[in-house]
Amino acid sequence: MIICLDTGNTQIHGGIFQNDDLVSQFRKSSGTQFSADEAGLFIKSFLRENGLDQQRIEGVSICSVVPNLNHSLRAACVKYLDSEPFFLKPGVKTGLQIKYRNPLEVGSDRIANSIAAIARYPSRNIIVIDFGTATTFCAITKTREYLGGIIVPGVRISMEALERETAQLPVVEITEVEHVIGKSTVESIQSGLYHGQVGMVKELIHGISREAFQDEKPVIIGTGGFSRLFENSKLFDVIIPTLTLEGLYRAYQMNMK
Repeated sequence: MIICLDTGNTQIHGGIFQNDDLVSQFRKSSGTQFSADEAGLFIKSFLRENGLDQQRIEGVSICSVVPNLNHSLRAACVKYLDSEPFFLKPGVKTGLQIKYRNPLEVGSDRIANSIAAIARYPSRNIIVIDFGTATTFCAITKTREYLGGIIVPGVRISMEALERETAQLPVVEITEVEHVIGKSTVESIQSGLYHGQVGMVKELIHGISREAFQDEKPVIIGTGGFSRLFENSKLFDVIIPTLTLEGLYRAYQMNMK
């Protein structure tokens, strides 16, 4: 079994792979600093409660956009799982040609998404849209060139900014909204959050397709914690919430076996 940990700014999304299948998942808050003991005991407890034998853990694969958590995660793996974790970072095998001016700047979560995307859709142009703390776009060509992408504030960041920077606007439930015109302050904010993201995503998909793929239709993949919110918006060809975990598993296979 391989444990994969996608460490984001808001949550750690974890998954357990067994014989190439994702057999179990968990989410843990990453919003506050935690110790190696806290992380290790959490993972051991998760394994125990889900009937997964710790002795069958072969390794751990991690991508992280929160550097100050990396030491605790590594120490937890070594102490509690007796495993030196693999970190997806610049210099490891990915199967991609990184075309960023400075490849070191590309987030490891975006690389993991791209690895999984080209495995699922070989020889296709691809746009991956990850709805997390930030909403990120990645453009990958049919020849496995990672061209770059776009980063914009995510849905929750946008809502929190409205609440923090205004005197009278409340925090609202982030939800799918049918009507564009809100009939109350809450409905107006919800419409802006939902339809604002939908409109932005449509325009950016169009821009990327024109600029990178000469208007040849790419495969559009949605992923991330908020991707299901837009399930009925017809933005994507497919939604794969576990895309990052799949990429982490494949990266581990490429580099450690």
